[in-house]
Amino acid sequence: MDKYTCVIIEDEPLALEKVKSFVEKVPFLQLSATFDNALTGLAYLNNNKTDVLFLDINMDELSGIELLESTKINSQVIITTAYQEYALKGYELKITDYLLKPFTFNRFLQAVNKAQENLTLRSSEPPLEFIFVKTENRLEKIMLNEIVYIEGMRDYRRIHTLNKKIMTLQNFSEFEKLIPSSLICRVHKSYMVALNKIESIERGRIKIADQLIPISDTYKEAFYQHIQTGA
Repeated sequence: MDKYTCVIIEDEPLALEKVKSFVEKVPFLQLSATFDNALTGLAYLNNNKTDVLFLDINMDELSGIELLESTKINSQVIITTAYQEYALKGYELKITDYLLKPFTFNRFLQAVNKAQENLTLRSSEPPLEFIFVKTENRLEKIMLNEIVYIEGMRDYRRIHTLNKKIMTLQNFSEFEKLIPSSLICRVHKSYMVALNKIESIERGRIKIADQLIPISDTYKEAFYQHIQTGA
């Protein structure tokens, strides 16, 4: 049976221990980390592949909803909260399920089974081959295997492909949501690179299409994980 990695972000110690004990009862879940605040949890998520995220909402400094709004989360997100009024907002953010405290193990199991089904479906989907990008007055189709790197230029992004350059107002967050990071990933606040187009990596810089692109500390760990695992 495939095991799916999971992370718990919960600032109430008793609630965290309850979710942790439920996770340990499910054969296909493997607990990777727990956090009692969203900021440290977010730093981990940005650098580590996580299949299922159990997320509280009301937390100091950064709420669960703010976390989901602030970054790209590829995980199956299961909200765990005592507040029913956030349910609509949660589903707008495409969460997997919404567990209202106190919840039973049976209700927890329903949520993780749904996450497992979604993950299984995702793994069987055909790979994405192209995207459409807004350029001036039209949408332009770009094949993913032709993208070399994407460069940030103030308000614009320049997409360097094998045979042309395309300017767009779409931001990096949109590209990160559209394109699997196993194909084209963020390496710097101003760059995304196609992993299969990299020629070499030396002294914190990527050589690609005769350009040297810096790797920033923010994205370094996730980038090296991608090139080592291919995922």
